[in-house]
Amino acid sequence: MTDRNYLKQLRVPTKDEPLRILMSACLAGTLCGYDGTANGEYPSALKLLPYENVRITRFCPEEFSFGTPREMCDIHGGTGIDVLAGRAKVLTESGEDWTAGMIKAAEKMLAIAQQERIELAILMDISAACGSQVIYNGNRFAENKVYQIGAGVCAALLQQNGFQVISQRDFASLELVYAKIDPAHPIDHTKKDHHEIDWYRAYFGV
Repeated sequence: MTDRNYLKQLRVPTKDEPLRILMSACLAGTLCGYDGTANGEYPSALKLLPYENVRITRFCPEEFSFGTPREMCDIHGGTGIDVLAGRAKVLTESGEDWTAGMIKAAEKMLAIAQQERIELAILMDISAACGSQVIYNGNRFAENKVYQIGAGVCAALLQQNGFQVISQRDFASLELVYAKIDPAHPIDHTKKDHHEIDWYRAYFGV
């Protein structure tokens, strides 16, 4: 879950010392989705791009390893943590094993985060690479697709190395980020993070 105390304690960024954010490239509008699109438009992430006191580092791990366009892939047998530990695999919709390539992409993403001294990662949820709250449990194209709580491979490796990861659907957390970079932003306390919405609570029984 999102550590909101961490977000509240983020330093106040300036133009000279901007807040260093790592973002899934598709969330920033880069056409790197599996089908060559940006997977739609995500205003919650795009809102951060114009600020002069924010430095966005964009990276798409799946494009890094597999190119664009490409097949869709999901984790089979566990979560991203299990993939990193050798207990689960990343398979494409046609059954090709992309586990090694995904781990390589995760290692590259971690290297970028360390090099850029990233203070926060905002990643595409549900993704087998970047999901931080919810991912698919097996093939998303199955007749009865199943979701699970957990992180994708790249998000999991970032978390294991101490980086804070939120998703574009963590609206309450993003409100704290907006307020940190723009003191004039009034926090909307009605917003919820992904794990607090009705669908999540009903689906996972929490």
